[in-house]
Amino acid sequence: MNNYPFGSNSPKSFNAYPRGDFDLESGTIKRIRRPRNSSFYPIRMIKSFANRLHYYYKLHPLLVFFISLSFGVTILIVLSLYEHHYRMLSNYRKLDDGFNINYPFAKLKNLVMVAGHSVYTSSSCGKVDKEDSWFLESYQKNPGQAATFLAHIKEGIEITARDGEALLLFSGGETRKDAGPRSEAQSYWTVAESKGWFGKEESVKWRSLTEEHARDSFENLLFSVCRFRELTGTYPHNITVVSYDFKEERFAHLHRSAIGFPESRFLYTGTPASTSSKEAALKGEALVRIQFQQDPYGCSGPLKRKKVGRDPFHRSIPYPNGCPEIEGLFRYCGAAPYPGSLPWAL
Repeated sequence: MNNYPFGSNSPKSFNAYPRGDFDLESGTIKRIRRPRNSSFYPIRMIKSFANRLHYYYKLHPLLVFFISLSFGVTILIVLSLYEHHYRMLSNYRKLDDGFNINYPFAKLKNLVMVAGHSVYTSSSCGKVDKEDSWFLESYQKNPGQAATFLAHIKEGIEITARDGEALLLFSGGETRKDAGPRSEAQSYWTVAESKGWFGKEESVKWRSLTEEHARDSFENLLFSVCRFRELTGTYPHNITVVSYDFKEERFAHLHRSAIGFPESRFLYTGTPASTSSKEAALKGEALVRIQFQQDPYGCSGPLKRKKVGRDPFHRSIPYPNGCPEIEGLFRYCGAAPYPGSLPWAL
C-alpha cells in the first residue's frame, strides 16, 4: 500500500472549496472583502475635497475666494512669527558662538538704573553737595539742586544693597560741551566713591558700573538694558529706575511701554526736586511728556534735536552690538508700539 504525504505538494491534495466563507443555509460562498489600499486613500480624500471646493466655488465664488485668502494670510503670519521668534532666539546666542565668553556679572538678575542729570566738574570731591561743583543748565541753578543728585545716588546704592542679585548702573553720557568730555554716569560713580558708597561699599561697589552714552530719559532706560545684557549675558528680570518723583509717569508708563517691558516687573523710585525748582520742573515735565506721547522713541522732531544737542563730542553709540536680540527696537521709529518680539516678553 502506498502512503502519500499530505500537503500542498501531495498528488492527493486539492482545494475542496473555493476561498471564502461557505454559508450552509444558502449554499453559497461569501467572498472575503478586500481592504482598501491605504496608499490611495489620502489621494482620494484630497480629490474629494478639491471637488467639493470647486463645487462651492461655482456656487459662491467670492466667499470661497475670501476664505481661501484669509487662510493663506493666516498661514503666512504664523510662519513669519515663528521665523522671527526662531531668529531672535538664535541671535540670543550670537555673541557666544565660537567664543568661550565668561560674563563678569552672569549671576546678577535685576537692574537698578540711576538716571544722570548733570556732570560733576569740581577737581575736588569735598564739595559734592555744592551747586558750583556741578555743571548746571539755567533751569537747574536752584538752591538744593546738588543735594537732589546725591539723593539719587544714595537711593540707587541702598536699593542695590537690599537686593543681592541686582546690578547698579549709573546712566548718562557726555551731554554738556562746556563740562568737557566727562559723562554724567562717571560723575555719579565718582561721587559715590567719594562718599564711601554711603556705608555699602563692600556689598555694592563691585556690582556698580556705568552706561555712558544716553542722551535722554528714554535712552537711559533702553541703553541700560543693553548694557546689562553686555555685562550679564542676559536681560534683566526686574528693573528699578531711580530719578525725580515727577518723572514717574514718563519712565514707568511711557518709556516702559515703549520697550514693552512687563509692568509687574518694573519699579520706580522717585525723590523730590528742590523746593525752589518744583513748580518750573512740573511745567517742563508736562511738556516733555506730551512730546514722548507723540514720539515714544524720541526719533524725530524736538526730541531728536534735543538728543543731537546733547552729543557735543559726536560719540559713536556702540549699541545694539552688545544686545543683538533687540536690534529692531533700536532701529524702530514710530508712534505705535514696537511690533517685533522682545526677549522679556517671551
